[in-house]
Amino acid sequence: MHETIELHGIPMDLGANLRGVDMGPTALRIAGLERALEAIGYTVIDRDEVSIPSRAQLPRAGGSAKYLDEIVVACERLCVVAQDAMERKVIPIFMGGDHSLAVGTISGVSSYFRERKEKLGVIWFDAHADMNTPDSSPSGNVHGMPLAALLGIGPSTLCEIGGFREKFAVENTVVVGARDVDENERKLVAKSGVKVFSMKEIDQLGMAEVTRRSLEIAGKGTSRIHLSFDIDGLDPSVAPGVGTPVRGGINFREAHLFMELLADSGKICSLDVVELNPVRDDKNCTAEAVIHLLQSLFGRSIL
Repeated sequence: MHETIELHGIPMDLGANLRGVDMGPTALRIAGLERALEAIGYTVIDRDEVSIPSRAQLPRAGGSAKYLDEIVVACERLCVVAQDAMERKVIPIFMGGDHSLAVGTISGVSSYFRERKEKLGVIWFDAHADMNTPDSSPSGNVHGMPLAALLGIGPSTLCEIGGFREKFAVENTVVVGARDVDENERKLVAKSGVKVFSMKEIDQLGMAEVTRRSLEIAGKGTSRIHLSFDIDGLDPSVAPGVGTPVRGGINFREAHLFMELLADSGKICSLDVVELNPVRDDKNCTAEAVIHLLQSLFGRSIL
């Protein structure tokens, strides 16, 4: 593992329905993310906030893909930020912000490997599949569309961030924790061939086996793996401070095991931490839970 972690705050709420996720990076800082990672032996550099337009400064949006133009501009900027971070040989943590930002961050990480003729795998930890398009989405919120866009499904402006489509292969893509998928979105997921481990599979197989299979899928023929960690993949009893909570999710111990096994693999090169909404939280307990999980991801062990 690299010795240096970079923190990038991305106060983006353009893709979400409710306000508040733009304060997610601040909540993680207040909860002590930098200190927690330094405590387990890492050098941590906080690169501060990436400049993102606030919804308060924009006209009210409607339509089938709200704030799409502004999100595309932001994601192009994030693509450059992410690729630059990878060039510095650090592990970047992209602190959101809503999940639409992943179109930019993963495009940048993918560009880094693409220039070296290498492949990237992706594990998408989420209560939702995030594979809507403007035609299928019941809300028009772009944070429900990023995985589809990254696979080249959806509006060309969003799909072609960084100058190319299909940022990683379907066969190296896995969703973990899904339990709330829109009706029309199900057809897109099935057609795409993306492997989804819903809560049913997690209950049947156990988190250890789901994680093993996820690493096998995302790691087959790839150089490294990006983890896109949507906090709403956790059960609301663990993480109440999210924009779109869904009951029946991954519990705290299951999430720790997931992170511990990812750490053991040595394959994670970068990650998003998204959809933290302190407005809906209880004394910042969600940010504190996330920090414990990230320590496990970066190698903290019991003994």
